[in-house]
Amino acid sequence: MLQQLDYLEFIRLYGSRIRAFHVKDAEFRPDGRGGVYGGYQGWARRPGRFRSLGDGQVDFRRVFTLLTEAGFRGWAVLEWECAVKSPEQGAREGAPFIARHLIETTAVAFDDFAGGARDPALVRHLLGLAPN
Repeated sequence: MLQQLDYLEFIRLYGSRIRAFHVKDAEFRPDGRGGVYGGYQGWARRPGRFRSLGDGQVDFRRVFTLLTEAGFRGWAVLEWECAVKSPEQGAREGAPFIARHLIETTAVAFDDFAGGARDPALVRHLLGLAPN
């Protein structure tokens, strides 16, 4: 976010190589006086700043989905930095935030509701394709 990089495309491109994930939120809100370089303001007033999880602009639902699709099996570690919120509140909110975004992968296809063995002869019969 602060580098103005398309972080979702980065995960799509390099997801299979990602081995560590520091869960960190940020926001970028430029104005007429400050942009990427911050305008020499304090952290609380910079256009680009770190925020507590869920308070910034990072699309964590998509991040966790893309990492899961890429086969990521590492840790999701809270890296808290926020110019607004206290570290104690950030920690209290951060761990449950991460837990809510973790994705348990499925062992079967979503449309395998029956889960039974296939019998090609029975299928052909039921479809009227087999001789009576």
